[in-house]
Amino acid sequence: MTAPAGDWRLIREEARPGPMQMALDEVAAETAAAGGPATVRTYRWDPSCLTLGYRQDPETVDWAFCEREGIDVTRRQTGGGGIYHDGFGDVAYSIAVPAADVPGELLDCYHLLCEPVLDAFDRLGIDADYVEESVPELYHPACYLRELHPAHDVVAGGGRDGVAEERRKIAGNAQYRKRDAVIQHGSLTFSVEAERHLGTFADPPVTASAFRDRVVGMDELAAIDRADAVAAVEAALVAWVVGEGDAGEGGDRGDVDIDRDASWTDEELRRAAELVETKYRDDGWVRTRPGNSGGGADG
Repeated sequence: MTAPAGDWRLIREEARPGPMQMALDEVAAETAAAGGPATVRTYRWDPSCLTLGYRQDPETVDWAFCEREGIDVTRRQTGGGGIYHDGFGDVAYSIAVPAADVPGELLDCYHLLCEPVLDAFDRLGIDADYVEESVPELYHPACYLRELHPAHDVVAGGGRDGVAEERRKIAGNAQYRKRDAVIQHGSLTFSVEAERHLGTFADPPVTASAFRDRVVGMDELAAIDRADAVAAVEAALVAWVVGEGDAGEGGDRGDVDIDRDASWTDEELRRAAELVETKYRDDGWVRTRPGNSGGGADG
């Protein structure tokens, strides 16, 4: 399936702090809900950032480690466990679209919005797909170490130089609905930083070696650099919007229009800065465990 019809924009990779990136995801949803363009974008974490799942207990975080290492901490709108987003090793994307334009069933919508993610891996020559069968949990507070489920967890592998290996998690994706819009965001692992990822958690019972046995980076599976990975994700997002054919100028569909070099409006940036101060960098949001409402599908 391709993207819904209508006006779209691609915002190419920007490096910003984690609280601002989460605020911009929310702003993109507000814009789509208000009749503005739907958004596909890639982004980079600067500095590296730990995002907590919506209901995650802040006591699971090693706050001293994060402060010492210069790692930002914020809380996502989506559920699941915490994810360490390395400034180099993580390639992030998000999609914001009016809720009325996508399936109402959560997993159907999730699978639709994950299509460009799987296409990006295919473009890079990486064999990635949903895990075929469940894999047991290693550590609940960490998203990448939770149980792997066939409905939503993306794994890759196959080995290098003809040596077979177990398929490992390569992407975490999550989704929520807000103000008549759906926002899906995710992290594609370019390079695994096991020690730093585990270091953001308080006393995780998992070794760095065990983490690497569960998680794989693109750089282990293909001879590519990070710029190649970002370009593949952006190309896949555009191809998904315009149709299955060439993602170049013109596209294949007459019912969509996409600005391939879009930017945020001044009003969106103002609104995002407001959300950073009142929410995504506020201790009341980040360091206090929310109630039992909100969140969405994640993997």
